[in-house]
Amino acid sequence: MSQDPDDRLAAGPDSEPESTDPESGPVEPGQLFGELRSGDLGVRLARDDDDIDAVQALRYRVFYEEMGARPDEVTLVTKRDRDDFDSVADHLLVVDHSLGEGPAAAVGTYRLIQREGARKLGHFYSADEYDIAKIEAYEGRIMELGRSCVAAGYRNRSVMQLLWRGIAAYVFHHRIDLMFGCASLPGTDPDMLATELTYLYYYHLAPAKIRPRALPHRYIEMRRLDRDEVDARAALSLLPPLVKGYLRLGGFVGDGAVIDAQFNTTDVAVVVQTDLVTDKYYRHYERQAREPQD
Repeated sequence: MSQDPDDRLAAGPDSEPESTDPESGPVEPGQLFGELRSGDLGVRLARDDDDIDAVQALRYRVFYEEMGARPDEVTLVTKRDRDDFDSVADHLLVVDHSLGEGPAAAVGTYRLIQREGARKLGHFYSADEYDIAKIEAYEGRIMELGRSCVAAGYRNRSVMQLLWRGIAAYVFHHRIDLMFGCASLPGTDPDMLATELTYLYYYHLAPAKIRPRALPHRYIEMRRLDRDEVDARAALSLLPPLVKGYLRLGGFVGDGAVIDAQFNTTDVAVVVQTDLVTDKYYRHYERQAREPQD
């Protein structure tokens, strides 16, 4: 669905955004930081209904037209992937300015939901698949990542680097302590994913105090092989690039996989403590402060 995030996750924007107090309440859409550019590509938060419509159109093209998700009647007619969580989320949007400013220019997206947004609906999206009580009890600021996709033809390092730069800016300015969400492996047959699931369980299981667990009626055992049957290096190479990106940030997985028949995927819960993100981002701004200004 997307390519490897760049190792330099928190490369940061070209100019420092305005400071945001995370205790001062919600930030207006699109006002957290300006657009971060790389040539014709830019990443920013969705600013208005037109931006969100572009995000939903992109998600439909990738999830339904390309990856075989099963649309309901409304989704099929509108050709938009939307749900109630869109209204309480911030949406990162990668735009290719060479394509203009309409929906077709949207080439990448990520949905970000903070605790305050989830409270408006009574729960996080991930709670439909996982018991996330331990994450919700976490004393720091938490954020759910989801609905990530990149248009065909743009699944390269440049686009993913921009998306992760946007996430890093968001994490830094909201002082997010913990990120989590569901990451997808292709297909709905866990036996075909036995190597990947077993590897994730034995090598990257989250500490008990922040470990999500698949809901009992959806729980799929990840330990499908004995540990000594798994070649760790080979297993890592089989993982989707996005999952590998989380692991490179020191991320963990929860206990149990979940079959998502609608989206034709097998999901795992991912948890990432943001120390590495914020440390890199802070060092970026320290460098900027030391450099002579014209």
